[in-house]
Amino acid sequence: MSKLFVLFEHAAGYAIFSVKEFEEVGMLLPQVEASVTNLSRFNSVVKLVGFSPFKTALAALENINSVSEGIVPKDLQLFLDSCIPKSGKKDKVVLGVVDPKLGANITEALDIKCDHTGAIPEIVRGIRFHFHNLIKDFTAKSSGIAQLGLGHSYSRAKVKFNVNRVDNMIIQSIALLDQLDKDINIFSMRIREWYSYHFPELVKIIPENYMYAKVAKLIKNRKEFTDEKLDALEEIVMDTAKAQAIIDASKSSMGMDISSIDLLNIEMFATRVISLADYRKQLAEYLRSKMTGVAPNLATLIGDQVGARLIAHAGSLTNLAKYPASTVQILGAEKALFRALKTRGNTPKYGLLFHSTFIARAGTKNKGRISRYLANKCSIASRIDCFTDIPTNIFGEKLRQQVEDRLKFYETGEVPKKNIDVMKEALEETAQVTASVEQESSKKKKKKDKKRKREILENGNKNGFVENGIQEAEELIKKKKKKKSKNINENE
Repeated sequence: MSKLFVLFEHAAGYAIFSVKEFEEVGMLLPQVEASVTNLSRFNSVVKLVGFSPFKTALAALENINSVSEGIVPKDLQLFLDSCIPKSGKKDKVVLGVVDPKLGANITEALDIKCDHTGAIPEIVRGIRFHFHNLIKDFTAKSSGIAQLGLGHSYSRAKVKFNVNRVDNMIIQSIALLDQLDKDINIFSMRIREWYSYHFPELVKIIPENYMYAKVAKLIKNRKEFTDEKLDALEEIVMDTAKAQAIIDASKSSMGMDISSIDLLNIEMFATRVISLADYRKQLAEYLRSKMTGVAPNLATLIGDQVGARLIAHAGSLTNLAKYPASTVQILGAEKALFRALKTRGNTPKYGLLFHSTFIARAGTKNKGRISRYLANKCSIASRIDCFTDIPTNIFGEKLRQQVEDRLKFYETGEVPKKNIDVMKEALEETAQVTASVEQESSKKKKKKDKKRKREILENGNKNGFVENGIQEAEELIKKKKKKKSKNINENE
């Protein structure tokens, strides 16, 4: 005979229910589903064994954070230990849980068999529906207030992160950068077609989109363009021969005449394209600065834009860090992978990593090998960036050099350094950087403390306690620190 207990985590606390006639409940799942919404019928299936309320809002937040990650908190361990009997030879005890990861950790910590299948999800659904009626002196209103309060505090705790290391900004900026590239190309093609009615020869002389827009804005009507504007044209083109060729072509052009209002529209449109291109440069700089703050090693290894695309495709830097190297290798080539699996053809060798310079530099035979090696290094770099406290690009430089050495090895056969030796060097350099950062921070703290002491001493002299000024200053500093720590705890 086996006994089934069900663990339910609520915003107000933990509750354990025993399920009557466990063998029948497991067999008659449709009847359990039907009784979920009916309290009297559900009471015949489930009985409350114990309820452990959270003492404070902070304790509730800590417990729910642990449970959401599958960790068994101490409060839950004590509660389960006191409420659930130990399994015997005849009576076997099973604990029903919602999260299988939490169940596995409970089994490991307390040696209680856990299950999350069968009728357990339906029983938990019923407990959730009737929870305020199953607990004594508990109402639907108080249940809603507890859930709302914990929901707000849980969300705030999840949102609290380092502002300087936000990968969401990278995801948005790389998406905007790609969109700007598409828009600028389309708009530049439109300017070429539009202005070519008037000056068709200019396209062959200046093939670059950005420069073409600037030149078209400067020339306007080719018949009115004179040698006096040669200096301004040279500044844009940065080539005297090209500037002279444009002037010569404007004098003997086959283009049609154009009205002033049409030229005005072309000029306005060219101005817009130029401003978009300028903004694109600013956005690229912004992306570079964000990548150096959030993922410096990944940016150093494969470049800002490729690294940002990997983060955006994964959803976040944390998700990218969780991926194995084999997944990182084909990120961006999912359609090709599933098509190859479906047709039993060759699977893709690379996805977004194809835009890296290393793939282009490798030989045709070695492209797959270098892609696999590069994905391995990208996986290491993303994990270091995600979980390090002080961001540095030391590991990125070392990993990049390893990829360079691997390329040389494929070409010349020169044996590269072992990975363990390279990582030891990187760790030593990182330790030096960390030590210097800690020294600087301690110096700043000492300076702040001295400044505060000086201010307090000056205030003490004014108020008339000159002799005991230093002692008073130290006491006041301690009091201020205590007040700050209290305020921080209250805010949390």
